[in-house]
Amino acid sequence: MGTIRKKHSSSFKARVAIEALKERESLSELSQRFEVSQSQISKWKSAFLEQSHSVFESGTSATTSSEDKTELYAKIGQLEMENDFLKKNLKKLGL
Repeated sequence: MGTIRKKHSSSFKARVAIEALKERESLSELSQRFEVSQSQISKWKSAFLEQSHSVFESGTSATTSSEDKTELYAKIGQLEMENDFLKKNLKKLGL
């Protein structure tokens, strides 16, 4: 049987990456403490450093994501209405 992969939240990954950046503990100690492999901690640390610049960028991404959410919610509503319409008409046809 294969092993079940753990899914870690982004806040957990950030916390582990920050602990790795502090360099108060070795990777092996962090690996034991957080029950994550050393290579995974290194990957999260690298990703954290590469994407840290986005924290200080202007708020354009926040407005874009809210606009995207609005569009997605509208599309979900439309699809739900179409789905209900089709269900209703299939019942009328006896299918």
